[in-house]
Amino acid sequence: MNEDRRVRPGDKIKDAKSDQNARNKSDKRAAKNKATGAAVNAGKRSQNEIETDYLPGTSATNPIMSTYSDGRFEDQNDEIAPVLSTGAAEISVPLSGESIYAFKTYAKLLKEWNDRMNLTGIMDDHGIALRHFVDSLTLVTFLNEEMAKQNTKMLSLIDVGTGAGFPGIPLKVAMPEIEVLLLDSLKKRIHFLEEVCNTLSLKKITCFHSRAEDAGRSKLHRERFDVATARAVAALPILCELCLPFVKVGGIFLAMKGHVEDEIEVSQKAVVTMGGTIESVHQFVLPGTDMKRAVVVIRKLRPTPPKYPRAAGKPEKDPIL
Repeated sequence: MNEDRRVRPGDKIKDAKSDQNARNKSDKRAAKNKATGAAVNAGKRSQNEIETDYLPGTSATNPIMSTYSDGRFEDQNDEIAPVLSTGAAEISVPLSGESIYAFKTYAKLLKEWNDRMNLTGIMDDHGIALRHFVDSLTLVTFLNEEMAKQNTKMLSLIDVGTGAGFPGIPLKVAMPEIEVLLLDSLKKRIHFLEEVCNTLSLKKITCFHSRAEDAGRSKLHRERFDVATARAVAALPILCELCLPFVKVGGIFLAMKGHVEDEIEVSQKAVVTMGGTIESVHQFVLPGTDMKRAVVVIRKLRPTPPKYPRAAGKPEKDPIL
């Protein structure tokens, strides 16, 4: 680092002209190095982005942190924790420090992978915390109620068309006791989901590559789950055909929607055909936003007829109305 030369006791006084020439050469070299460094770094991620060292003595389940040359550690996602904690508290979902760390790591992975593939259009920490994490956690209350009804401390859940893992992964982080299957039709997304699950050291969670129409007809998954979820995947009549075949008789399908008023009436035939009944509809505003949300609780009363779900693409092209 260049500093102005100051005369101290005992220093030899140099010729002023030669000293000025030396400073000029030094300034030119510094300017050249700065310009070169800027050009090189323009095509690279910053050091903070590429370094994912953990605190000494911790395991991979702890949050990803940034390490700097002076040895200090600083949390990269400093907006995730307060927004997430406040939003979760408003929906009565307490989160441990470990869970918040897991969400921060999840957010970091989401942003890194989104540079390579399209996972989400929401890339700021505030939006991720509220519109992905807290939004997903609004189902915790319904899962707790279902465990109480079934007198159990464990539920099996399938997240149909999970995308970047919502709501399945946030639910697993908040409720480690549940068993989760993340279903998605795009192999690239499955790779991302597996990376998140491995990094967070999540247990009893599976990432499965398949279309819902195919998996719903498989003996491996048909009517095997206590709960099915789907978040804004399709219109409700279509969702019923895609999701209810996975649900055990007596279980529930939790459909996460934005505006649902117009869909309830037109979905009645599909619900009944798939062996279900609409048990309740809960409408609310997502904490920290003015966004309307709805959760439709559909109870499975009888087995889904063997011919459903129909072949891939048919539910969308010819919904049951």
